[in-house]
Amino acid sequence: MLKLYGGARSRASIVKWYLEEIGVPYEFVLLDMQAAEHLQPEFLEINPIGKVPAIVDGDFKLWESGAILLYLAQKYGKMPDTVEKQAEIVQWVIFANATLGPGVFVEASRERETPKMLEPLNRIFEKQAFLMGDEFGVADAAVGSMLIYIPMMLQLDLSAYPAVLDYMKRISERPAFKIAIGEN
Repeated sequence: MLKLYGGARSRASIVKWYLEEIGVPYEFVLLDMQAAEHLQPEFLEINPIGKVPAIVDGDFKLWESGAILLYLAQKYGKMPDTVEKQAEIVQWVIFANATLGPGVFVEASRERETPKMLEPLNRIFEKQAFLMGDEFGVADAAVGSMLIYIPMMLQLDLSAYPAVLDYMKRISERPAFKIAIGEN
C-alpha cells in the first residue's frame, strides 16, 4: 500500500486530498516534526532533503508535493491523452508551488503579486468551474489548496475576486477535501 509521509499542517494534506479524490488507498505516516523525525536516517532514505510530503509506492520513493500529485495523476489514469493537455496540468501544478504560493505567502511580494495572480484566476473561474474546465482535477488540488490556505493563514480581503471565492467554497465542500484538509 502507498505510504504518504507528512507532518501536522504540512503540504502532505494536499497529497492526502488528491488521494482521497481519486480513491487510492494509502497509509498516512505522521512524522513529529518537532521531534525531528523527518531528519532521522530512515526518513532521509526516502527524502534526502528531509522535507514532507514524501511517498513510498512499492520500491518507488518520491518527494515534493507537485511531483507527487503529477505522479499520482499519471499512475492512476487521471491525466488527459494529449501531451498538450498534460503540459497544461503540469503548468498549473508548477504555478501553484513556484508562483502562487510564494507570491501570496511571502510578505515582501504579497501586495504586488496577489492581484497579478488572482485577477486572471477570477476571470478563469467566471467562465468555468475548475482550472481545466468542468471537472475537478489534479491542477485544482495544487492551485485550490494554495488558495484555501490564504484565509487559513492570512488576513487578506479577497472580496475583489468573487469567482475565486466561489471556487474556494466549491472545492472546500468536496467530501475528499473535508477529509484531508477541512479537519485541520
